[in-house]
Amino acid sequence: MATPHIEAKKGEIAETILLPGDPLRAKFMAYNYLENVTQFNATRNMYGFTGEYKGKRISIMGTGMGIPSMGIYAYELIHEYGVKNLIRVGSAGAYSKDLNLYDIVIAMGSSSDSNFAHQFQLEGNLSATASWELLSKAVKTAEEKNIPVTVGDVFSSDVFYNSNADAWKGWEKMGILAVEMESYGLYLTAKAAGANALTILTISDSFHLETKTTAKERETSFTKMMEIALELG
Repeated sequence: MATPHIEAKKGEIAETILLPGDPLRAKFMAYNYLENVTQFNATRNMYGFTGEYKGKRISIMGTGMGIPSMGIYAYELIHEYGVKNLIRVGSAGAYSKDLNLYDIVIAMGSSSDSNFAHQFQLEGNLSATASWELLSKAVKTAEEKNIPVTVGDVFSSDVFYNSNADAWKGWEKMGILAVEMESYGLYLTAKAAGANALTILTISDSFHLETKTTAKERETSFTKMMEIALELG
């Protein structure tokens, strides 16, 4: 049953999985929120865990950085392990001046400079959108928990260190809320397979602010985002 990137056996991964980019965030979430935790993956140190949250079986696994890495893990989880619901829980840089550090963004759609969609050989541009089932449930959960969220579109970039320092301004003008590097690949992979996908992000830095969160803060302190995602199992 093992794939080139996941060593789990059949049945070790739940139908709903949370996907932080950082495998250490996956470990933090598993051992702070789940009960009866078992580890199903350590290949490439991309830790994966399955446990129970409020009596529901759920898995958590890191994906690494970038659309290619997300595309690999999402594809194998869906096609080889039967995962139905894939929820990215990650960090993002704010394009919108209305967003501050630790604000939560739920990504309704994702634009990108990636050529990831070329594989589908479509005569046009495929919209990368979230599952309405997961999106609506996440918004309702946030309301019930009294956690403010902003719902809108994000940008999945292939470039972290952009030589064009002003490239982000055009996306801000188009109403794009924030930038990250994985949602486009997740949404299209899930859409092609008939699976559900959603991205929930915490703002870790901003193009309008000099302050930013540390690596440790991104690993352990984005708890409100985690609490929303865990209810989607």
